[in-house]
Parts: sequence; structure tokens; C-alpha cells
Amino acid sequence: FISCSSSVHFLQFQVMQTSTDVRRPNKIVRAKPADLSQSVFEDPLPDYMNVLGMVFSMCGLMLRLKWSAWAALFCSCVSFANTRSSDDAKQIVSSFMLSVSAVVMSYLQNPQPIYPPWASLL
Repeated sequence: FISCSSSVHFLQFQVMQTSTDVRRPNKIVRAKPADLSQSVFEDPLPDYMNVLGMVFSMCGLMLRLKWSAWAALFCSCVSFANTRSSDDAKQIVSSFMLSVSAVVMSYLQNPQPIYPPWASLL
């Protein structure tokens, strides 16, 4: 059993909803798909890691720092993993080979393992 007052309220709600439409059709802007021909987002991480790997490789070779040679190998692996297929492969391979040679040369000159700084405390 529905009372008359509830049906009247329902009809008033319907009339009020249709008469007070706050939408403005002249302000509607349709969404457009992004243009995929222009690369908006360029990830600089592979380039930074490539430069960092070169710097660490040179420090490992010139200063005979083993940790620097290992850091160079890590940076070149990260750079290789994050590059796109359109990037220059020669530069990435040369950076990787330079870091591998830094590790090999640092262990050929001094075959002792790397001891962490806190090993002397124990």
C-alpha cells in the first residue's frame, strides 16, 4: 500500500531533476587519442646508467678499485636491460665490454677478494 504523499514526492523529484539540469553542452570536450608517432615520455635511466658505467669502469681501470669495476658492471647491465631496440647497440656493447674488462683487469692486478669495511671490526 503506497500513500499518495510518497507518489507526489516522487513526481516532484522527477520534475525537479529534469528542470534543473546543470550540465552545459557547450563546455563538453571530447577526448582524443594520444598521437603515438611522437614519443612524449623518454626514459633517461639507460643513458644515465651508461654514463655512470663508463665513469665507474675508468675508475676501476685507472685506480684499481674493485668495487668501482663491479659497480660499472652493474650499471651497464641495468643500462642494457632498460634500453629500447631503437637505441645504438654499439655504445651499449662497448660500455658492457669496458666494464667486464675493468673487473677482469682489477682481479688480474690484485687477485685478493674484496673485504667489506666492517670485516676488520669482527
